[in-house]
Amino acid sequence: MPKNKNTTDEEEIMSEEEKNEVTDVSVTDSETDTLKKELESQKDQFLRLAAEYDNFRKRTEKEKASTYDNAVAATVEAFLPVADNFTLALASEAEVSDEFKKGLEMIQKQLEAAFEKLRVTSFGERGEEFDPNLHNAVSRTDDPELPEDHITAVYQKGYMINDRIIRHAMVQISN
Repeated sequence: MPKNKNTTDEEEIMSEEEKNEVTDVSVTDSETDTLKKELESQKDQFLRLAAEYDNFRKRTEKEKASTYDNAVAATVEAFLPVADNFTLALASEAEVSDEFKKGLEMIQKQLEAAFEKLRVTSFGERGEEFDPNLHNAVSRTDDPELPEDHITAVYQKGYMINDRIIRHAMVQISN
């Protein structure tokens, strides 16, 4: 079959376009190195940005938890005198009816349950070893039952939330 003139022109045009594509696609070694360096730079920027975002997320979560703990600590601190007064009322030797004393015990248990729900713990009991980070020693006494630097009496319990001290325990320690 004879080639017609239009077919030949199309083939020549295709050949020219293919040649241009091949020329465009072929990249020199220096251009390849430049592109590789740019890719590495972009990859490095991406990794840094991802790490920065991860650090930001962790920092934000930590600040959120800290804010919650601070709010709980401030609220609990306002209720501590009430808790102290219930403890003193139960420890008093006053002549009160059993029903009244049971009522006080129930209220104190509810208050302790509320503190427990808020992750607030008390510390400072007789016989514990004195820790200046937790306890505030207001006096010393001789107590043959306890070794040196142990709590002999508790004037005011200490309270903490997680590792944060809300109030130090006020105690008397042994010589």
